[in-house]
Amino acid sequence: MLIPFENLPEDSRVWIYQSNRKFSDVELAEIESELILFIEKWAAHGNELEASYLLKHNRFIILAVNQEIQQVTGCAIDSSVIFIQNLEQKYKVDLLDKMNVTFRNGEHIAHKSVLDFKKMAKDKAVTANTIVFNNLVNNIEEFNENWEVPAGDSWHSRYFN
Repeated sequence: MLIPFENLPEDSRVWIYQSNRKFSDVELAEIESELILFIEKWAAHGNELEASYLLKHNRFIILAVNQEIQQVTGCAIDSSVIFIQNLEQKYKVDLLDKMNVTFRNGEHIAHKSVLDFKKMAKDKAVTANTIVFNNLVNNIEEFNENWEVPAGDSWHSRYFN
């Protein structure tokens, strides 16, 4: 069951998928339609999930589920991953590679491999104050408080020692 993202409790589980490129406005509209259809049918052991999504910065797909209503099971998680894999194929993007870093470069949002980001840190092209997107957050509360953080306050901090 699709509900507004802001109506989910703060302990709702989140999954963040970052694209290796920006989506066009047309692609975003299509993806939004596909997300709505997916979430309306998303279930765990036959029980519908109270869920929502956000599309952020033309690059991020965020799924969220209220686990107070229904726990997310392995099968439900698998179906969401298959959905994301289908988006990857359809739009020729990478959404599942966790070895990439997305960060703010002024007003621009940049996307680099971990190795490139590490080199940029060494070359001081990015600093511990560079805002990174911490896609390892687990719930809406963490998403609201710790998704966009200085690199020095995230797992990226290891590149600035």
